[in-house]
Amino acid sequence: MPALKPTDYKGRIAWLGVNVDRKDTLCSVPVPEMELTLAGCAGESHAGLTRPSCSRVVGLYPRGTEVRNTRQLSIMSAEELARIAAKMGIEAVDPAWLGLSMVVEGIPDFTLIPPSSRLQVGDGATLTVDMENRPCVLPGPVINRHFPDKGKLFKPAAKNLRGVTAWVERAGLLRVGDRIILHIPDQPVWPHLARARRQ
Repeated sequence: MPALKPTDYKGRIAWLGVNVDRKDTLCSVPVPEMELTLAGCAGESHAGLTRPSCSRVVGLYPRGTEVRNTRQLSIMSAEELARIAAKMGIEAVDPAWLGLSMVVEGIPDFTLIPPSSRLQVGDGATLTVDMENRPCVLPGPVINRHFPDKGKLFKPAAKNLRGVTAWVERAGLLRVGDRIILHIPDQPVWPHLARARRQ
């Protein structure tokens, strides 16, 4: 019996971007399509089967430990980008400023979809959601170049709206405009979750 359940939540890819050198800039460059292998998008700064561990797993490993790369892509929704911009009092947040890989539209409360959900496009390319991508201060200086003194507002405005990180489960081609279907794990919520989070 399948452990992943297709849902009626269908969206579309609204934007794709590639960051070639993260040391040079946080920003992504918009692209019309993205060829994915199991290591991510070739030539992209977050590609690879493994990566050095970062702050999100510092409770498990010393920073810089080689771990499986479950952060090959960074994905947000157009709806949540608009909510962030409204909370910041600016007209828009360009996804390129955040170093995003993809923007989807049409899936509500996108940042809160369950970990291990799948996002699948028509030709079968499939992304596995790792977890929520928590906001940080790094986009602040980029935003300030377009909206002076507004960059500091990004982190609080983006709480629980910053999207998710994901890795490639099945290789394939992503194109702007492609339909995307959300599949979720068919299991109940762990009954001890609230207590574990309080510890």
